[in-house]
Amino acid sequence: MADRQLVDELYRRLKIPVIVAPMFLISSPELVIAAARAGIMGAIPAPNARTIEELALWLPRIASETAAMGRDGMWAINMIVHKTYERFDAELDLICEYKPRIVITALGSPRRPLDRVHAYGGAVFCDVITPEQARKAVDAGADGLILVASGAGGHTGQYSPFALVEEVRGFWDGPLVLGGAIGHARAIQAALMLGADFAYMGTRFISTPESMVSDDNRSMLVRARMEDIVTTAAVTGVPSNWIRESLDAAGFTPEMIEVKKKIDFSNLHGDTKAWKTIWGAGHGVGSTRRIQCVADIVDELAEEACILAAKPLPFMSISQI
Repeated sequence: MADRQLVDELYRRLKIPVIVAPMFLISSPELVIAAARAGIMGAIPAPNARTIEELALWLPRIASETAAMGRDGMWAINMIVHKTYERFDAELDLICEYKPRIVITALGSPRRPLDRVHAYGGAVFCDVITPEQARKAVDAGADGLILVASGAGGHTGQYSPFALVEEVRGFWDGPLVLGGAIGHARAIQAALMLGADFAYMGTRFISTPESMVSDDNRSMLVRARMEDIVTTAAVTGVPSNWIRESLDAAGFTPEMIEVKKKIDFSNLHGDTKAWKTIWGAGHGVGSTRRIQCVADIVDELAEEACILAAKPLPFMSISQI
């Protein structure tokens, strides 16, 4: 039996059961702080800070501002645990100093940071895209799982959320987060009905003024629809979803999109990295119809959720037929 105390704790403190996914070159301290203020949990990728020195400025700001609003610990940080990532140890030192409630590991085993995060009372959640990866994360001691299903922005999964959640729930009853094309309250409700505890939302928050993206990127998101999203491993070496318009602008031909690049997460901010000018989004991009601040999006989702809660589900009346 996995520990579900964290789920209960977060339910008491969250306005809606949403975690803003940590998005590379998108999530900012402002986005994380705004999410906490709005009543949800924001997450920031540690690599978004160009240097360790910059990260050492970001984390105390996030910790102090969330604490000042009575939302202490209501933030998460994402770490790359892949062997090619050279900043792992330095980032972990800062994480243990400023103590986010959740540390999210990606692209590797959650075992590396586990003991030190547990020592300060934090929890380690692991990004996974397959049941096999989920089992390995559980065996490694992860406190929670984040299932990245088909349709997620950036690094994406390949499996339907319907099947993925069902299969993982067969062996894991602990905290479970589901991501992949969740852009509105109906999708959040669906994630919970499938068996997830929280919805992982990224794309809906990319165009917010609090994100790190350019105005051109925001405008492109508003224009984009699901059919404008392309899945390719040609950018990072990992299958990812990108906006076709940005791939075209970067000169990617159909032949180039079919090539799988070698995985290399060293020097993430280097000028040769293609993802600096290629912009990601998930299949839920159609939910972004205008530029909104974080608070307005959360209020809108909460209002939609209240309306849905007041409506009986269609199958509830079947027995009356």
